[in-house]
Formats: sequence, structure tokens, C-alpha cells
Amino acid sequence: ASCPEGTRCLLYPTLSAIAASTHRKLRQPSVTELIIGTREAYLKKTTNYSIDPQARLFALSGSAVHAAHAGQAEEFLSEARFHCDTFCGQIDLYGDVLGDGIPTLADLKTVGSYKALKALGLEAVDVETGEVYKTGERKGQPKTRKEWVPGGRRDVREWALQLNAYRYLLEREGFPVGRMVIQLLVRDAGLEVANRRGIDRGGYVIEINRISDCWIERYFKLKSRRLYEALWTGRTPGTCRSNERWSGDRKCRDYCEVRSSCEYAQSLSAKEQEVA
Repeated sequence: ASCPEGTRCLLYPTLSAIAASTHRKLRQPSVTELIIGTREAYLKKTTNYSIDPQARLFALSGSAVHAAHAGQAEEFLSEARFHCDTFCGQIDLYGDVLGDGIPTLADLKTVGSYKALKALGLEAVDVETGEVYKTGERKGQPKTRKEWVPGGRRDVREWALQLNAYRYLLEREGFPVGRMVIQLLVRDAGLEVANRRGIDRGGYVIEINRISDCWIERYFKLKSRRLYEALWTGRTPGTCRSNERWSGDRKCRDYCEVRSSCEYAQSLSAKEQEVA
């Protein structure tokens, strides 16, 4: 009734599913809420904010992938929620999912090729093409092209925190976890942009290292306490940590859904307008 466009941009059931995906009425903070910045989590719980349906379509497709796997996972533990005193979390898959007898905790991620190359630790190197420049300042020098090869630092921090928190919850309930893996489904696989980034497959399975229970307990207890204190006192938490804002404050500038209510994000926007 209040759509500014006059006509819906997407089908009503699609918009309803997107809206439903944003409402989390949990009695405890979830793992995913505690991994993001405390200020972001606080503002999402205490302010009214709008979301762009177009920006949520990929998340909706990821939910469809989860549903499809759940329908094929009768012999595994799937889409089950666990709790401890501090937080709760819902696992994707647990069991002998790789068929080698090892009890494995698996999480499904639908990502773009750039996120995939970062998670795989691919780095760009210059490879000679066999040709040389025939004119200009570089005449006689060999021509090179960029290729992505393994060996770089894997960017899986948030996923490692998430899966280790799920592992912690599972093992508290008596489910041993011998291995943790992420299955990446690359949504732009097969396109030229993905091929240029060295992503030549539509799916990858990457292993996640174990983090000590002591560290997991300390991290999530601290994040939970900070969120509860902010909600209790009504005081907005401090600026999210640098790794929670992504490199160059990229999340604050373009991806945080509550940036319109965040003083730090608004200051970045004001600076950009001054430069423009």
C-alpha cells in the first residue's frame, strides 16, 4: 500500500519471503548476531530500517539451497537449533556427509566468485605470455597476464567463528565433531568474471580449522554481554571493530542495512559528499 514505486518490483510472495527472513524473534542472541559488530546488532534490534529487496535476492536463493539440502538429508542432522547459556545457533548439516566415516559439521554458503577466491586463498601472480612489447616504453619487455594461484591467506574469519560456535554447541550435547567444512556454491560460476578470478568450478569444499573452546567461550560471552548491556541501558555501543566493518569500511559504506541510523556510517557518507 505504501510502495513508492506504485507497482511492486517483485512478486508479493517473493517480497514476503524476503521480509520473513529479516525477523528473528529468538530468546537468545544467535551466533550470526554476535559475529557482526555489536552496534550493528543493537541498531537492528532497536531501530526501524528498510532493506532493498534486490539486495536480498541472493540471500533468498541461499535459503532455497538450504531447503533443498534439508530435503535430501534425512540420515543427517539438519537445520537443528542448539542453545547454551550465552547464545544459540542453527546448524546446516552434521553427520558423515563426505562418506568417509568422520562426523562432519558442514555449512552451506552461496557466494560470488570474489568471495570464493578470498576464501580459497587465491592470489594474483604475473605469468609471462611468451610475447614481448614491440613498441612504447616497454618495448622488448615480456608481456604478462594475471593468474590466480593458491598460496595466499584464506579470508574465512567469520565462517571460522560461526562453525566453531556451532561445533561448541554440538559437542556440549554429545555430538562429536571430527571435521568442519564449508561448501561454497558460486553463483556466477561459468561467467567470464569468475574465470578471470581463477574460479573454474561451481562448488568447492574448504576445511575450517578448530578454535579452542576456551577462546570461543570468551569471545561469545563478551559479545553477548556487550549487546545485553546496550539493550538494557539504551546506549548505542561504540563503533564496530575494523574487521567487522570490512576493509576500507566497505560494509559501512555500502552493505550495512542500518547505516542510516549509525553515526559512523553517516560521517563517512558526509565526507564522501564533501569530496564530491
